[in-house]
Order: sequence, then structure tokens, then C-alpha cells
Amino acid sequence: MIETPQQYTNRILSFSDGRDAWTVLRSSPGRARELVRGLTPTQISQPSAPGRWSILQIVTHLADCEVVAAWRLRAILAEDGVTLQPFDQNAWASTFRYEKADLSASLDLFDILRRANLRLLESVDPALYGNAGMHQERGRETVEHLIRLYAGHDLNHLTQIERLASGSPHA
Repeated sequence: MIETPQQYTNRILSFSDGRDAWTVLRSSPGRARELVRGLTPTQISQPSAPGRWSILQIVTHLADCEVVAAWRLRAILAEDGVTLQPFDQNAWASTFRYEKADLSASLDLFDILRRANLRLLESVDPALYGNAGMHQERGRETVEHLIRLYAGHDLNHLTQIERLASGSPHA
């Protein structure tokens, strides 16, 4: 089943319900490292089913999403109302060969970019959190909304990694 943009947003936000988004954002790179520590190359590279992503692909996706977040946050903070272009995560996974990525490098990139993005958010006037971008699929998204959305996105994928690492078939 293909989700509508609104269904996607609602599902991702549901992961962070009742959680402090800032705490989630600060802890996610370390949590990802903990979850993969001690796993074998097979565990890291094996998807749960054909067409599903492996742990390696999920971690690499998290790193690339942080690249996207870095641009989106800066664009919105500097220009209220800026247009936000969507990206096709499966095209990125294929084009950038997520299945051949270096796990350690992806974890490092996720961590470094996340810390930089959090420093940026902490350095600007909090009134700018009301600035919004116009996402071409999902509509108006404020910085405050994106903070919650990114936290939910992290939790969604960290749960997938945890399930894959435990051998659960429902990752």
C-alpha cells in the first residue's frame, strides 16, 4: 500500500508522540551505533525480505536524510516560505549504492551532520522555528514541525534496525 503524504507524516509523527524531540535527535546517532555494535557483516547487509532495506541501507539513508535536513533547515531559517523539493529515497539508495556503503562512514556522517544541525538550531533565534518551507508534496512545514518529524523518522528507522538486529521478520 502506498501512503499519501499526509498518511506518511501522521505515521512518522506517531513514533515521537509523548517523546521529547530534542532528546531523540541528540541520542539517535549513538543509539544507531549501539544497535549495530557486534553485528556480523551478514546481519548488517541482509534485508528481511526482497525489496526491503538492510541495516546498512537504513543507516546510510539516515545519513543522507541528515544531508537533506541540513539544507532544508538552513533554507527555511534564512527564507521563510522557501520551496522544499522532495527526494525519492529509493532512487538515492539505488544511485548511491546504499548496499555497498561503508557502515562506519555512514554512522560518522549521520553523527557529524546531526550535531551540526542541532548546533545550528540552538544558535538561531527560537522565533525562527515558526518559519516554514513549502514542501512540494506535504505542504507547509515549519522548523518546529520538522524537528518533530525528524525525531519520528529516527525512531521509525531505529526500530527497524532493532528488529533486523534481533532477527525479527517484521523489520
